[in-house]
Amino acid sequence: MKIRLLPLLSLSALISVGASAAVSEDEADRLGADLTPLGGEVAGNEAGTIPAWDGGITTAPSGYTPGDHHPDPYGSEQPLFTITAANLADHRDQVTAGHAALLEAYPDYKLVVYPTHRSAANPQRIYDATRRNATTASLINDGAGFANAIIGTPFPIPQNGLEVVWNHLTRYRGVAADRHIGQAMPNRRGSYTLVEFKDEFLFNYVREGMTAEGLDNVLIYFKQAVVSPARLSGTILLAHETMDQIKEPRRAWVYNAGRRRVSRAPNVAYDNPGTAADGMRTSDQFDMFNGAPDRYDWELVGKKEMLVPYNSYRLHSDDLKYKDILTPLHINQDLARYELHRVWVVEATLKEGASHLYSRRTFYVDEDSWQILAVDQYDSRGQLWRVSEAHCINYYDALTFWSTLEVHTDLQAGRYLAIGLDNEEKMYDFSIERDPGDYSPDSLRRSGIR
Repeated sequence: MKIRLLPLLSLSALISVGASAAVSEDEADRLGADLTPLGGEVAGNEAGTIPAWDGGITTAPSGYTPGDHHPDPYGSEQPLFTITAANLADHRDQVTAGHAALLEAYPDYKLVVYPTHRSAANPQRIYDATRRNATTASLINDGAGFANAIIGTPFPIPQNGLEVVWNHLTRYRGVAADRHIGQAMPNRRGSYTLVEFKDEFLFNYVREGMTAEGLDNVLIYFKQAVVSPARLSGTILLAHETMDQIKEPRRAWVYNAGRRRVSRAPNVAYDNPGTAADGMRTSDQFDMFNGAPDRYDWELVGKKEMLVPYNSYRLHSDDLKYKDILTPLHINQDLARYELHRVWVVEATLKEGASHLYSRRTFYVDEDSWQILAVDQYDSRGQLWRVSEAHCINYYDALTFWSTLEVHTDLQAGRYLAIGLDNEEKMYDFSIERDPGDYSPDSLRRSGIR
């Protein structure tokens, strides 16, 4: 894999968390100049296959009404080419190890590649806060938390892998959101039972006027209710995602509908099983990676041009039914869109003495949004085990670039899990108003009783 290191990074900075520090004013002045306001490179690539960033999508297309599934601004485009096992050798340098393994494992698997569009955009206040953070933010507690940053991306000019991970964990996804999504785990023949969730988020870190003192160490308030199937319906998870996870680990509670009780849920973390996921994903795979990073050593390998899922408006369309997407062995790849983008490559290696199902993980992180787009996960023998993708769009009503569908494929089991299915659901609502009091254990108890 040919990795290009940027001039702003020294080799020692790539490897050492101890090198983490706020950048100088001169370096920070690059934001909004040769770097985008979030730290990506403004310029396109030399080959002309990656265009310059021009601000992303900042207005909705004509005819869009809030509450609609987002129309595809690139829907009339034709593919540039398609990668299959037969021509993989011609493209291997721009294909993740996980995608290469999928192409080799499944004869009908393919990557349909389209022109690149750098659609990611955030509100101006996020850009302004990112500029302020660039000269003040620092990692603390050996990288298990950070300080002296609020609202914007904390490390827009990253110096090590942990800074990139914290950029993903704090990226802008609106202030509050309500969504109805499905999760499915088809068997090898394609049969599945749909699990339906109602999720709510309050992204405390990005609230207007938020200060580090007012944060109460909570980045995100999250509530997830299982709507179906009937045997799981009524179970509600509440989590407070903390900023310094050594000072205070994630707070979590669960409402059990059968017992009508709220209890602490200390196991909603790390490699404990994801909710109703049949063991097909870990808790920390939700949103591609979440939670405390303290069980891994994180190396920032560099930046690379890779073919990754991007602008996946077709997978988001309400013209589709779930059965159109959920085909045997893998999702319907005719509906997926791949583009060439620059991504940060981060290697996470399990620390000596630490415990996790995955001994190593390779993350591919979008330079324009800090969204993790793909992950390769390895078992204890060092063999590639699971491949994760985030199929993302610009939710232009909220100016956030976020996943519309996550797919986690288990190469050893020959199965996959898809979460975020929304084609048959009402659209995300970014207009809801919430405050921290709506996410207390007492509020969880009241939600369950209703």
